[in-house]
Amino acid sequence: MKRYTDLVAECLPEITEVFPWDIEEKLSSDNPPLVLDVCEPDEFYAMHIQGSLHVPRGILESACEYDYEETVSELAEARDREVIVVCRAGNRSVLAAYTMQLMGFRKVSSLKTGLRGWNDYELPLVDEAGQTVSIDAADEFFTIRVRPDQLKPED
Repeated sequence: MKRYTDLVAECLPEITEVFPWDIEEKLSSDNPPLVLDVCEPDEFYAMHIQGSLHVPRGILESACEYDYEETVSELAEARDREVIVVCRAGNRSVLAAYTMQLMGFRKVSSLKTGLRGWNDYELPLVDEAGQTVSIDAADEFFTIRVRPDQLKPED
């Protein structure tokens, strides 16, 4: 049986990862990459990179293709554009980047460290209203909170 971390580890050698500082300058260039945020809606509304396109991981495949209710034309047209996939910690984005490569996206990469690392590097995040989220508020949001029922049972 494979675990989530096994799936991510298997995809890592197949994709490119970039650090926050690798893309900071690119975002202000004349030809910025498409930043694709695959977080869940509540995560995206709480904080995201300004200007990022939100497509939750659960509908990614159909959002990348035409002729589906979930189709996002900006994404479906981006197969030859530089796309940087982001998520909270940089794991879902690895799986998403790998899947997108299988679907013909030629310049896709994953943000290593995710939005947590983006925040640690003190780059700006905004909420759904476009208001800047403080570094401390983002740190609090990114604090891992595993409930007792989410812990692996002892053998």
